Amino acid sequence: MAELIDGTVIAQAIQDELGPRIQRIAGTGIPAGLAVVLVGENPASISYVTAKERDCEKVGIRSFDLRHPASISETDLLALVDELNGNDEVDGILVQLPLPSHIESDRVLERIAPEKDVDGFHPLSLGRMLLGLPTLLPCTPQGVVEILQRSGNDPDGKHVVIIGRSNIVGKPLATLLTLKRPGGNATVTVCHSRTPDIAAVTRSADILVAAMGVPGFVTPEMVRPGVVVIDVGVNRVADDTRKSGYRLVGDVDPAVASVAAAMTPVPGGVGPLTRTMLLHNTVVAAERRRGIT
Repeated sequence: MAELIDGTVIAQAIQDELGPRIQRIAGTGIPAGLAVVLVGENPASISYVTAKERDCEKVGIRSFDLRHPASISETDLLALVDELNGNDEVDGILVQLPLPSHIESDRVLERIAPEKDVDGFHPLSLGRMLLGLPTLLPCTPQGVVEILQRSGNDPDGKHVVIIGRSNIVGKPLATLLTLKRPGGNATVTVCHSRTPDIAAVTRSADILVAAMGVPGFVTPEMVRPGVVVIDVGVNRVADDTRKSGYRLVGDVDPAVASVAAAMTPVPGGVGPLTRTMLLHNTVVAAERRRGIT
C-alpha cells in the first residue's frame, strides 16, 4: 500500500516556522493583517473563509472579516478593494471566489495591489512567477511543491504529469515545477480534456498530480507501480450516512493506493497546505512592506 503523505503534519511544520517571523512583524507595532472578502452565502465559500480566519487566529495574524450580500455592485466591490489597498493594517487581500455572475472576477482580482495579492492571481504576480522573479505565488501550486519537497519526493529530474490546465492549479504548477530552482527542474506534461489516451501519458509519470475536479477519475490502470500521486481534487458526493448529506472525495480512486508508492489523502492532503501557503504569503507580504529581510 502507498505511503500516506499527511498534509496536516507538513502544514503544521510550516506554520511553526512562520511563528518567529510573525512575532518579528508584530514587533514593528502593526501585526500582519489579512483581509478576507466574502460576497454572498455560498456554503462552501463560507466554510473556506471561516477556516482561513481560524488559521490566522491560530498563528497570530490579524484577520479582517468583510462579508457582503450577493447584491453588492461591482463598483462598490472595486471601491472596497481600493480601500483595502490603501489600508496600512492590511498586508494581504483575498477575495473569495466564485463571485456572483454580475461581477467580473478578473476585474476585481486585477484591482488588488500586487504587493497584497496573497492569492497570487494578479497578472503581474503570474508574469513574475513565469520569469522566476520574486513574487507572491498561487497557494495551491506552491503547496503542492512544498508537499513534494518535504515528503522526500523532490521533483528535480522527474517526469511530472499534471491532469488539469486551470489558471488556479494546472498552469501555475507546471510553471513552478519547470523553474530552475529548488522544487523545480522537472520535466512536465499537462493533460486535459482534449488529450487523447490520457492513460498512456499518466502511466509514464514519476509524479502524477490530479487537478481536474472529477471524482475518482484516476484509476489503478492509469498509473505505473511506484508512482507518487498528489490529489488536488476536492469533490462533494452525496452520502446519506453523513449528517451533512455528503462526503469529500478526490480526483483519484482510493484503489490507486495499491499501486502507488505514496499519495495524498482527501481530505487532509493538499487542502491544509493551500491554507497554510496563504498564511505564508501574508507573512512575506508583511515583511516586504516593512522592509524586514
